[in-house]
Amino acid sequence: MTPVKLYPPRPEKVYLFGTCLIDMFYPEAGLDAMRLLEREGIEVHFPEDQTCCGQPAYTSGYQSEARAVATAQLGLFPEPWPIIVPSGSCGGMMRTHYPQLFAGTEQEALATEVSGRIYELTEFLVHVCHLRLDDRGQPEKVAMHTSCSARREMGLAETGPALLKSLGQVELVEQVRAAECCGFGGTFAVRHPEVSAAMVEDKTVAIEQAGAERFVTSDCGCLMNIGGRFEHQQKPVKGEHIASYLWRRTS
Repeated sequence: MTPVKLYPPRPEKVYLFGTCLIDMFYPEAGLDAMRLLEREGIEVHFPEDQTCCGQPAYTSGYQSEARAVATAQLGLFPEPWPIIVPSGSCGGMMRTHYPQLFAGTEQEALATEVSGRIYELTEFLVHVCHLRLDDRGQPEKVAMHTSCSARREMGLAETGPALLKSLGQVELVEQVRAAECCGFGGTFAVRHPEVSAAMVEDKTVAIEQAGAERFVTSDCGCLMNIGGRFEHQQKPVKGEHIASYLWRRTS
């Protein structure tokens, strides 16, 4: 059972851990996450030496390699500020698995301390910032895809939908496969492409049948996978990271 997390008051400063996929493919999502936080009066610090959280190696069974990658991140957050991660997948790795990964090592205490300061972006906006949104967009039907890690490792099935529901012109439509994996799973999509393709096919059908004009997610891996499938199908449904969607509709 996931323990109840006690949320702190809104801080003056935070760190942003940008994630590999945002850095390489969706930099606007990272920038929009920073803009949302800064608009709430929070000073955002982005350690430039950050790379990968270590999840690809960890979930592939390469513990020592994952530990080497994760070790390089531990020293990047020396101040006791919250660490905001615009990805439930990377957030789940850093909050849930870092203490396990470093158990019995010299970095165990530091890894545990860092893991206690990890917040997924929508979690932080809802529970710490108590974000209020002024929707300036046109009416739109939107489906929310919450990643497996955000849903199951971090317990955040409701924070993304809560933010979308607070947008006055947005109708959040419910897909019948809302809790199912999109098939990305990091290296899973590469190692088992046929299974992954079947899973994302089910996901796109469910989103389309719900009547969504757009899907929104807080994980760029899911965004890439589902959006790529819709593009391959030549369907008009577009995808967007929730940070960019919120910023675009409220600025």
